[in-house]
Amino acid sequence: MASELIQFGILAATIAFALGAAGLKNLLYAALSLGAMCLCLGALYWTLYAPYVGLFQMLIYGGAVVVLFVTVIMFVRIEGQ
Repeated sequence: MASELIQFGILAATIAFALGAAGLKNLLYAALSLGAMCLCLGALYWTLYAPYVGLFQMLIYGGAVVVLFVTVIMFVRIEGQ
């Protein structure tokens, strides 16, 4: 029972971060929200007894891809818009 409540909590956080990634106007905050969503999704995989998938989700998507997005956003940032 407690495991299901934890899974529903992580799922709610994942949905909230996904909506933030799709709806935020500031690209930096949207990329950070995408990273948080990927970390929550990895935690959800972990609770569903798929630790390798969860670990790769957290490392590759939550780490490397989001760092790449943030780096590109910082380099291409246009002032005044």
